[in-house]
Amino acid sequence: MKHVNTRVLVIDDEEMVRDNIEEILMPHKYAAEEDDDAMLIASNILFDTPQPVLTPHTSNLPEFMVDKASNGKQGLQHVKEALANNEPYAVIFLDMRMPGWDGLETAMQIRKYDTKAEIIFITAYSDRSIAEIIDKAGQNVGYHCKPYASEEIIQLATKAVTDYSRLRNLEDLIASISSIGLNKYQLTSLLQNILYQVANSVDTDMALLGKLDDDFGYEKLISTGAIEEKVNMEVLISRVKNAHIAPEEVVQFDDMVLARMNNYSVFALLKDPGRLKTEKMYLLKLFVQNAAQAIVNAELTEKLLQKEKLSAVGNAIGMVMHDLRPPIKSLMMITDMMREDNVKSEWVDIMEDCAKQASEIFDDFLAFIKEAPIRKESVNISDVINNVVKLTVTGRNIPHVTIEQNVPDTLIIQGDESKLKRCIANLVNNAINILDQRGKQNAFISITAENDIANNQMRIVVRDSGPGIPEDMLKTLFEPFVTRATVNGTGLGLAIVKQFVIAHCGTITVHNDNGAVFTIYLPV
Repeated sequence: MKHVNTRVLVIDDEEMVRDNIEEILMPHKYAAEEDDDAMLIASNILFDTPQPVLTPHTSNLPEFMVDKASNGKQGLQHVKEALANNEPYAVIFLDMRMPGWDGLETAMQIRKYDTKAEIIFITAYSDRSIAEIIDKAGQNVGYHCKPYASEEIIQLATKAVTDYSRLRNLEDLIASISSIGLNKYQLTSLLQNILYQVANSVDTDMALLGKLDDDFGYEKLISTGAIEEKVNMEVLISRVKNAHIAPEEVVQFDDMVLARMNNYSVFALLKDPGRLKTEKMYLLKLFVQNAAQAIVNAELTEKLLQKEKLSAVGNAIGMVMHDLRPPIKSLMMITDMMREDNVKSEWVDIMEDCAKQASEIFDDFLAFIKEAPIRKESVNISDVINNVVKLTVTGRNIPHVTIEQNVPDTLIIQGDESKLKRCIANLVNNAINILDQRGKQNAFISITAENDIANNQMRIVVRDSGPGIPEDMLKTLFEPFVTRATVNGTGLGLAIVKQFVIAHCGTITVHNDNGAVFTIYLPV
């Protein structure tokens, strides 16, 4: 079991008070002197004098270690030395009215070095309000009036060291979570459990954990209760944006608590809009900080696994290409020979185009693995789309699927023709596969392209009349090894599309609208 910190510092200008609190918390220090005083014992028996209030500690009470200081500056020096020796104080008993620094000033100075110690003000009179003390010294403070009973001091100290120890243990536990390299499925389960515990700690059944990026776009990860029905998230995010809340900050807006850590945040809707105590806010802050780090670790682990998979696939493709390049080149030689023999057939051109496409597919795939730069040239998007549609439908029995094109002949863009062709081909092929699997009659694929002059970009939209993308896949659809319910899919097609679009300084989005709708934006 981890050692419990029972170190106590007493700061009071009255020596009698300092010694009295020390005697209450460390009665064993004085026990030998009292036991040796035979006259005192005899007197108590003879005159029936009440026995001393102080008795040795029972086994269930902490064994306190007490240091003393006569003023604020001396107390601060004790705190600095304790921190330097890695032996911080768990509890600080502090008089409010002292010469020089008063109690509040002393607490404020201590908080510059130690924000975790439990501070208990012991005073007969104070010029400061409770609200001012909490505002300046933090909410992990206590307040007790003189005169005091011995039992009260013991109870205050015992509770304070227990709370201090519990929070430090929780810090260690949650910090250890942040170093675990979990995969995303294990992490989801872990975060759900932690979120429920935090919700219970602030006495609410409605809480939400998600990503809040620098542009204040919010992506929900985990929720409990009907918080999204009770809260207008757009209004709440706008309020957060206007409040300029820094990372690692925990704030309360009336009945809502927000805790931020980098791009991750927790919203908790309170049953009671009253101000939460520091301990609960502190636990929530710890949760978000370390849960966010755990998420980052999981994402890094996932990316590392993807890189390892892609490396293995790249090696395999390299070996396959070594064997397939000769027959592909032979196919192109055959088409040349057929032309020399004056063979007149559309199939000659199709065979040559298919051979070129096969070679380009291998080259593009290796370019994806190596993240190779693109080579830009003037590209007619209409020609690219016509070529894609022609090669896609050739040899496929899909009479129930209609491909509609609405692309002006004059759309020119600076780009890598092979990679742009691969982007459109992957989207069209995916749509055909889905529609073919479903066997839906009167199915269609629509391809449109147009210049958005106002935004200085070209917009290409590929839409199908299929079942759409499952909601749980929308956010991860462009990640490697995510498949859209296809039988022979590798899970790399859309990852390749996204990488090639980004290489053109463009973006790609997807949503459902009576089918899947992919939109590519390219700068012109």
